[in-house]
Amino acid sequence: MSTDSGDNVWMLGTHMTKFGRYADTDLMDLASDAAMSALRDGGVTIHDMDILAAGSLFNAQAGVGQQLQKQIGQTGIPVYNVANACATGATAVRTVYMAIKAGEADMGLAVGVEQMGKGGLLGAGGKGDRGRKVYEPSGRYGSVMQVEGLLGTGLMPGVFAQAGMEYAYENDGVGFEQFAKVAEKNHAHSTLNPLAHYQKQFSLDEVMTAEMMSYPNTLLMCCPNTDGSAAAVLVSEQRLRSLSKEQQRRAVKISASVLTSDPWTDRAQVQPDVNTLTRNAADKAYEQSGVDPQDLDLVELHDCFATAELIHYDNLRLCKPGGAGQWIDERGPWRDGQIPVNVSGGLISKGHPIGATGIANLFEVATHLRGEAGDRQIEGAKVGLTHVIGLGSACAVHVLEKSGV
Repeated sequence: MSTDSGDNVWMLGTHMTKFGRYADTDLMDLASDAAMSALRDGGVTIHDMDILAAGSLFNAQAGVGQQLQKQIGQTGIPVYNVANACATGATAVRTVYMAIKAGEADMGLAVGVEQMGKGGLLGAGGKGDRGRKVYEPSGRYGSVMQVEGLLGTGLMPGVFAQAGMEYAYENDGVGFEQFAKVAEKNHAHSTLNPLAHYQKQFSLDEVMTAEMMSYPNTLLMCCPNTDGSAAAVLVSEQRLRSLSKEQQRRAVKISASVLTSDPWTDRAQVQPDVNTLTRNAADKAYEQSGVDPQDLDLVELHDCFATAELIHYDNLRLCKPGGAGQWIDERGPWRDGQIPVNVSGGLISKGHPIGATGIANLFEVATHLRGEAGDRQIEGAKVGLTHVIGLGSACAVHVLEKSGV
């Protein structure tokens, strides 16, 4: 057990469903699968929970948490329904984390779930979007994101394309090829992850010559619309000490939990400032945890588009200032590189069911820290970081550390 102060919060159990499309599966069945599996993974039951936080962006008004209770057990505990753009799942985790920190709970369950169908952000709704064209790695191209060319940068492809181009303008060694290398890496990483939506490798040339969505992001540089769920059981250190040695050994410490929003500026913001938002959250997380960026053994960051991942190498201090292009050229974020980034395949291949993404990132890092990641295992992993950014705006960063038991 850690020798740190006794007010730490730990991740006791976690689970992620395979991401994909579940046209014939109910939203609550997806959520229940992840929730019950996370409870089993932690060796506890719903009767041990003092709080439940449920995150779902497109179903936030439906009382997802209360609906979930009807399937996994109504025990009278407080339920918080959370919606915070792409940071929804991570915000659910932070809700439970804060309740434990405040002494109002000893153990709690965070669940994130989404059924996006084929419409995604332009028309989520699962079964009702079956007719929409989407990215299929089999080679059939087409996407609802094609309207970006007509509507301009008000949609997410344009927002992150512009952020990437601004970074390229300000820093040497960054161009179309460097952004494409991010997607090449993540597609390659996904081939080792059986839970990823897609597990197909693409050459750099295939990435660069795919249909253009919003320059410089081609179709293979954009995350696919995905359904899925993820869950995590959090526990106070005092309660963890009363559990078995095996539960203590597999528990993962949450060394930092940070949620930020846009700071005030004295000028109009035409585009969301994704850089400042992430840097502020990251700096607070490093200070809170006492972890240096170069101490990280792996990172799962928000690669909704390839441009987003590359600029966040710099925002998360993983590379030298202005050096994101050089870092990807030198294979720094590959699984055999300096700091492996998105060994899960990232959102680009794993998928991005918005309500589940933040918890799925935590699941991935925790699985490596436990030494249970199978073929994609980062050997000797002890410290990891997760990052999600939701434009609205919100940024969540968590630092996780391996148990000392």
